[in-house]
Amino acid sequence: MSAPELPFFVYGTLRPGEVNHDLFLRGRTLTEEPARLRGAVLYDGPGYPYVVEEPGGVVTGELVTALPETYGRLLADLDRLEEYRPGDPRNLYERVAREVVRVGDGRPVRAWVYVAAPGVAAGLRARGKLIEGGDWRERGGPTR
Repeated sequence: MSAPELPFFVYGTLRPGEVNHDLFLRGRTLTEEPARLRGAVLYDGPGYPYVVEEPGGVVTGELVTALPETYGRLLADLDRLEEYRPGDPRNLYERVAREVVRVGDGRPVRAWVYVAAPGVAAGLRARGKLIEGGDWRERGGPTR
C-alpha cells in the first residue's frame, strides 16, 4: 500500500536558508509556510535536530507541500536523507503522520513528520541536549 500524499513538516536542515533546503526542496514545492507541531520537543543532534514526541512541547518549522509531479520522488529522497526504511529497527527516524498547525490561519493540517525512532528518543531523553523553545534556528551558534 502506498503512502498518502501528505505535506511535510520540516524543522531542521530542510527549512528555508538551511543546508538541505536547496538540495532537496528548491523547485519541488507548491507552498512552504510557517507551522508548529504540538506535543513534541526538539533535541540537538550531530548537525541536525530530532523531534521527540512529548506532551506540552511545541516545535517550530515549515509545512511544505510538494508539487504533485514531484511528490513520489521527493518522498523517496527525503526518506533516503533521513535514512528511514519502513520497519527497519536500525532507523534513526520514523516517518509518521501528525497534525501540525499553520501559523498564518491556525488551521490544523495532517503532515508527514520525521521523529526520532524509539531507541534514539530514549537516549535523547536520558542524555540529549534539549533545544529550549523548540526552534532549530534559535538553538545558538551558527546556522548550518
